[in-house]
Amino acid sequence: MIKSLLKVQLAKREMTQKQLAEATGVRLPTISQIALGTIKHMPIDALDKICTVLDCQPGDIFEHIKE
Repeated sequence: MIKSLLKVQLAKREMTQKQLAEATGVRLPTISQIALGTIKHMPIDALDKICTVLDCQPGDIFEHIKE
């Protein structure tokens, strides 16, 4: 199972999903789906933009949990 840690990263930076969407150019519904862990397909360019703005690695946004 893949768990999203985006909310944690945003909280660390005191940033909202809306602010992240504005900073990255990624649509707010996409950011919301990533944060909720309901996204079905993760666009690599969106992940790249998020990592650039948050100054983090993809592993800081997603975590694999063995079931």
